[in-house]
Amino acid sequence: MTAARAADLPSIALHYGKQAPLASLKAFDIAVVEPDHGFDPVAYRAGKAEGTGSELFAYVAVGEVHPSRGYASRIPAAWRIGSNADWQSIVIDQAQPDWPAFFAEQVIAPLWARGYRGFFLDTLDSYHLVKNADPAAQQAGLVAVIRLMRTRFPGIRLIMNRGFELLPALRGEVFAVAAESLYRGWDAKKKRYVEVSQADRDWLLGQLGAARDQYGATVLAIDYVAPTDRALARATAQRILSHGIVPYVTDAALETTGVGLIEVLPRKVMFLYNARESTRINASNAHRYAEMPVNHMGYVAEYVDVNGPLPDAVSAGDYAGVVAWFDGYVPPDRTGALSNWLAARIADGTRVAVFGSFGFQPAGSFVRAAGLDDAAPPKGALKVVSADALVGYESPALPERRGVEPIRVSAPGARTLLRLSDANGTYYDAAALTGWGGYVLNPFVVRVLPGDDEQSRWIVDPFAFIRQALALPALPVADTTTAAGRRMFFAHIDGDGFPSRAEMPGRRLAAEVLLDDVLKRYAVPHAMSVIEIETSPQGAYPKESSLMEEVARRMFALPHVEIASHSYTHPFFWDSVERGEVRESLQGYSLAPKGYVPSLQREILGSSEYIRSRLAPPGKPVGLMLWTGDASPTEAALDIVDAAGMLQMNGGFTVATRNYASLAAVSALGAWQGRRFHVHAPIMNENVYTNLWTGPFYGFERVIETFDYTAAPRRLKPINIYYHTYSASKRAALDALHKVYRHALAQDVHPVFPSEYVRIAMNFNDLVLARSLDGQRYLVRNAPHLRTLRLPAELGYPDLAAASGVAGFNAGPEGRYLHLAADQANFGLQPTAPAAPALSSSNGRIAAMTRDSDRLVLDLRAHVPLEFVLANIDQCTASADGKALKPYRRDAGLSHFRLTAHAATIELRCRLA
Repeated sequence: MTAARAADLPSIALHYGKQAPLASLKAFDIAVVEPDHGFDPVAYRAGKAEGTGSELFAYVAVGEVHPSRGYASRIPAAWRIGSNADWQSIVIDQAQPDWPAFFAEQVIAPLWARGYRGFFLDTLDSYHLVKNADPAAQQAGLVAVIRLMRTRFPGIRLIMNRGFELLPALRGEVFAVAAESLYRGWDAKKKRYVEVSQADRDWLLGQLGAARDQYGATVLAIDYVAPTDRALARATAQRILSHGIVPYVTDAALETTGVGLIEVLPRKVMFLYNARESTRINASNAHRYAEMPVNHMGYVAEYVDVNGPLPDAVSAGDYAGVVAWFDGYVPPDRTGALSNWLAARIADGTRVAVFGSFGFQPAGSFVRAAGLDDAAPPKGALKVVSADALVGYESPALPERRGVEPIRVSAPGARTLLRLSDANGTYYDAAALTGWGGYVLNPFVVRVLPGDDEQSRWIVDPFAFIRQALALPALPVADTTTAAGRRMFFAHIDGDGFPSRAEMPGRRLAAEVLLDDVLKRYAVPHAMSVIEIETSPQGAYPKESSLMEEVARRMFALPHVEIASHSYTHPFFWDSVERGEVRESLQGYSLAPKGYVPSLQREILGSSEYIRSRLAPPGKPVGLMLWTGDASPTEAALDIVDAAGMLQMNGGFTVATRNYASLAAVSALGAWQGRRFHVHAPIMNENVYTNLWTGPFYGFERVIETFDYTAAPRRLKPINIYYHTYSASKRAALDALHKVYRHALAQDVHPVFPSEYVRIAMNFNDLVLARSLDGQRYLVRNAPHLRTLRLPAELGYPDLAAASGVAGFNAGPEGRYLHLAADQANFGLQPTAPAAPALSSSNGRIAAMTRDSDRLVLDLRAHVPLEFVLANIDQCTASADGKALKPYRRDAGLSHFRLTAHAATIELRCRLA
C-alpha cells in the first residue's frame, strides 16, 4: 500500500489497562480505552478544536455483560440467555424489545455525559454461544441497538468489532469495522501467541474487504504479539496495512502500547533500585548518577523498588530497557525473585544495564542465562589485563580486591570492557557488553575521591555504556536546555537574607540593594521569593517588616519578576514538616516560632496567601514554590502545590567546575516522589560556591565554569543564575553577581521565566514521539511547552518543505536543534540541508507559524527586545508587522535581525525557483 493511501487512514489504538498511558495514546487519532478505569475524555481532548487531535473511544460490550459492570444487576433474568465461560460473562438476548432502550440509557448515556463521543462495540456475535438463539432475531435486535444509539446521541461514532452480518442493514451508519487476529492471534486455552491459518485469514480478508469496499467503513485488524517482540509486531502491522486495513498489533490483554499506523517510540527506562539502600529515590545512586545521562538521551526514568512486586514483563512498546543499580546485595528474601526476574528479561529480549551489583552473587541458572561463568574468588593482588575505551572516562580503573565479583563473560560476541586477573592468573570481567545489555560492577562504576567535598568521578563513560547496553537508536530527543535554537536563560532568587543589612555605605537592606542594583539593571525574567517569617509584621523582625514589605512590593511590581514563595519558616527537612516535627540541621536553620507545629499547608499555602494579600500587585499570582533547605519535598507537599495550581522547583546539585569536572556533578532534570515530579534547579546557588556562605564571598563567579561545563561538548543545562537575597549584602558577592549576569547575557540566550522552564521540564515527562509505520516520518504530540527536539547529527536534516509544525533548526554541540511551532508536529529527514526559508534562532518563542510554498509567517514573542536569525531568505522580502525589514548582518546564508519591540509578526514572501 502506498504511503499516500496510508496517510488517508486514521490511526487507531486500543489499551484496556488501568494505567493506560494517555499521553502516548495521543499520538493516535483514536484510542479505545476501558471507561470503568475513570478516564476523562473531555480533559484528554482539552484545547483541541472539535474533530482535531486525538479522541478517546469507550469500550462497551453489547452482546455480553460481566457481573462486575454497574448495570449488570439491573438486567432482568429473562434477558440472560447464556454465558461465556472464557470471560465469566453473561450473554444477553438482543431480541428483547426493551433491550435497545436499556442499553442506550444505562450503558451509553452515562458515558456520553462524561464526554465520550465514540464507542467500540464488542461481543456483537455472542449470540452464537447460545444453542437455540434465532440468528435473524438477534441480528435485528443488534441493528435496533445501534440505530437507537445514533438517534439518541447525534454525532456518535461507532466502531463495530466484527458484526459483519449487520452491515447490509447499517450501510453508512458505522464509522469502522474491526476484527481480531488477521495474521497473529492469542490461544486463550493454551495461553500462547499463534499464527492464524491461511483459511481463517482468507475468510477474514474477504469480510473486511467487503466492509470497506461495499459498505464504506474503515476497517481495522487487531492482532496479538508478545509485548517484548517489537520487530514481529512491526512486521505484522506492515502486512496488515498492505491490504489497505488499519493495523493495531498489541499484547493479548491489550495492556501495552502496540504498533499501528504509527509506532509510539518508548521514552521510558525502568530503573530498578533497592529502597532499603535509600528510602527516597532522590537519595539513590541510580538517581544521582544514572538518571541524568538517561534524561539527556531523551528518556524518562520510572523507578521500581525490588522489595515490592516486579512487573510480569517489560513491554518494548513502553520501555526502552531496564537500568538496575544496586550498591550491594538485595535482602535475602528478594534474591531469588530478582535473579529469576532478570533471567526472564534476558530470555524475552529486554535490554538491561546493570550498575554496581546484580543485587546477588551471580551463580547457577542465572549465570547460564546471562552468558556468564562463575570463577573462584580472587587471590592476592589484582591487575588490569585489558580496558576498553569506555573505561577510564573521568578516572582510571584502579584494581581493588575488595568487592570484585568472581564472574567472567562466556557468551559468544560479548565484549569485555574491563578484565582483571589475580595472583593465580584467574581472570574476572568487571564490566562487559553482552547480547542482553551489559554490566559495570563495583568498584569500577564511580569513584568517590577522598576529601571533605565528596567529589565523584565516572570510571565508565555513562553515555556510551547506557546507549550501547540498551541498544538505544539515534532518535530525535526532547530537549530542556534550548528554545528556538538558543540556550535558555533565567534567574531565580531565594528570599533568605531579606532582613540583612548591606555591608556598604548607607547600610541599606540587602533586599534594597538587590532591587536597585540588580533587578532594575537586568530586565530579564526572574522569580523572586520571600520567607514569610522574615518579612511579615508577625515574624522574626517586626521592626524591619514595614520596610521589607515595601521593598518586596516594589520587586513584585516589576514586569520581569514573577512571584514565588520560599515558605513560612524555611524548614530544612520537608519530610519532618509532613510529620509535624521541627527538626534542626547542621547545614541550615529553622525560623520556626516557639510552639509552632509544622504544617505543609501553612508552609506552602499560608505563605503564598500572605504574599498574595500583602505584597503582590492586584491580579499577579504567586505561581511558584521554591523549596527550602534540602529542597526535597514529599509527595504530599507536591500534591498541595499541584492542587493550588502552582509550580515548584529547587534542589539538585549541578556544581561541575574546572576543579570538579565530572558528569557526577550534574543532576538529573528532577526527582520522582511517588507519582509526582519535583523539578530541580538546573544550576546550584551561590551558597555552594561560597562554602556555605563562609567565603570567599566572590566565589559565585565560578558558576561561570558550571555554565561552560554544561554547554559543551554536551549542552546539559540551560543557564540559570540562582542565588539568595544575601548575595547583595557584601560587595564581593554583589560584584560576582554582576560578573555572572554580564557573562550570561553576552551569549545568544533565550530568556524564559522560571515558571516557563518548570513547565518545559514537566512536559519532558509526557511528550510523545512516534514514527510512521514505514519509518519515514516522525510525529510529535503533547508538546504544549517543550518545543525543541535535538536531532543527532547522523539523522541529517529536517525536510522543512514537507513538514508541519516545524519552523526551522539551528546547529548545536551534539547535532541540530529543531524548533517546533505547535504542540504537535510531523516531519521527515533528509541527508542535506534544506533550502526552504526557515527560522535559525530567536530569543523569542514561536507563538504561531504559517508556511506556504512562497510564504512563511512567524509570530515571535520575547521577554526582551526581539532578536532572530533567518536562513535561506535571499529570494525573499521580509517584514515585521507589515513594515519592511532589513538584516543588520548577513553571514553563511543567515540573516540577523534586531527589533526594539518584544513581539512581532514576521512575514517572508519568496520568489519560487
